[in-house]
Amino acid sequence: MSEELIPETPEQETEENEAAEPIKQRKNGLYPGVSEELAENMKSGWADTELHGLEPIAQAEHTATRRAALSARFPGERLVIPAGNLKTRSNDTEYAFRASTEYAYLTGDQTQDGVLVLEPTGDSGHQATIYLLPRSNRENGEFWLDGQGELWVGRRHSLAEAEQLLGIPAKDVREIAAALAEATGPVRNVRGHDASIEAALTDKVTAERDEELRVYLSEARLVKDAFEIAELQKACDATARGFEDVVRSLDKAEATSERFIEGTFFLRARIEGNDIGYGSICAAGPHATTLHWVRNDGAVRAGELLLLDAGVETDELYTADVTRTLPINGTFSPLQRKIYDAVYEAQEAGIAAVKPGAAFRDFHDASQRVLAEKLVAWGLLGDLSVDKVLELGLQRRWTLHGTGHMLGMDVHDCAVARTEAYVDGILEPGVCLTVEPGLYFQADDLTVPEEYRGIGVRIEDDILVTEDGNRNLSDKLPRRADEVEAWMAQLKG
Repeated sequence: MSEELIPETPEQETEENEAAEPIKQRKNGLYPGVSEELAENMKSGWADTELHGLEPIAQAEHTATRRAALSARFPGERLVIPAGNLKTRSNDTEYAFRASTEYAYLTGDQTQDGVLVLEPTGDSGHQATIYLLPRSNRENGEFWLDGQGELWVGRRHSLAEAEQLLGIPAKDVREIAAALAEATGPVRNVRGHDASIEAALTDKVTAERDEELRVYLSEARLVKDAFEIAELQKACDATARGFEDVVRSLDKAEATSERFIEGTFFLRARIEGNDIGYGSICAAGPHATTLHWVRNDGAVRAGELLLLDAGVETDELYTADVTRTLPINGTFSPLQRKIYDAVYEAQEAGIAAVKPGAAFRDFHDASQRVLAEKLVAWGLLGDLSVDKVLELGLQRRWTLHGTGHMLGMDVHDCAVARTEAYVDGILEPGVCLTVEPGLYFQADDLTVPEEYRGIGVRIEDDILVTEDGNRNLSDKLPRRADEVEAWMAQLKG
């Protein structure tokens, strides 16, 4: 990574007479400074690259509808939704930026430091403005000297271009702190993304009111629109191809480690989407009993199972969340198949319970009952009845987690929605959730026969509630044990 010219990031200047302030050089750069002649040379000789006649982004119509609903919910109030800022990984390198879900949901933009402001236009209605960084300044050398200048990190859209793409009037984000500091009337802000915005609003907002805004935006995503459903289908389709890539490369994983599986899936995610939607769980052998095994540094051995929980995130930030448990050598052992079939049966019961008008909890209860029945039949819970086991929650020693969650822009989407709207809510068309029962027998669990120990199985699919039932968005991947074996044999050739 080149480092010679990157200076310290300057304070953002907004006054016209300060626009030509020189960029401060970084400590220990190989060049001691910039000569007047070089600075002058760099100001000119550049082609005009302004883009004209741009078409709106694909979801502009949908983001406008979402903003209108938000406006109707909070009439007469100023609403501030930041994208967030870069986060340092080490010294002067940053993590890849990922815009806040709330901001991306309402704008379709993914620009760091961006802020959406809805200004009330009276007792009802709002004027939306998006505040963004304009093109890099060429007068003061920012475009080639600043660490976030365009010659270092790439061109960004001008404000005029952003307006055409997003369908929202755009202004310079360097003006927003002063504008918000002078704001009067009720204000709400989505906290936790931009400290400078929070500082500007410190005497104008309350934690309770801000939380109401965040909760509303979480609940607004419970029912997906047509654009979102299409993105989730795209994510699931790409994820299926990523799982196929993994199966084809299992021999290489056996020769290396779980990291080969992780890297193989990541390649697919970057080719067909923005990234992985969450840290891939590539858990082979006894690691499959650790729910969120993301170290992915263990051995991959024939005869054991691989629990792969991974999802592609699309360029518009919608993620799949799919799990398959695969026999590494291509064939389940009798005990592995018995446990796998139990989980498959539980998932089938759970998926069948997903339909409009059903309680959100129904699919969880249906799956857990099947798993409890299996555990009782296998003699792992003494002479207790299935109903008693469920009443006491004793099956949870081996089932551990809930059977699913909402899915969308966040892998655990809508997480701050009110309990009555989410876990205690009723399903309706457009809701997308995961159904993912599992059984996990820890390697040190002395309450189960020795041959069970170290076996973990989870099967997870992404289920859309439809008008007449549900649709499995991830059904391109087989689930039944015999289908899994046949699929793996075909891919391995």
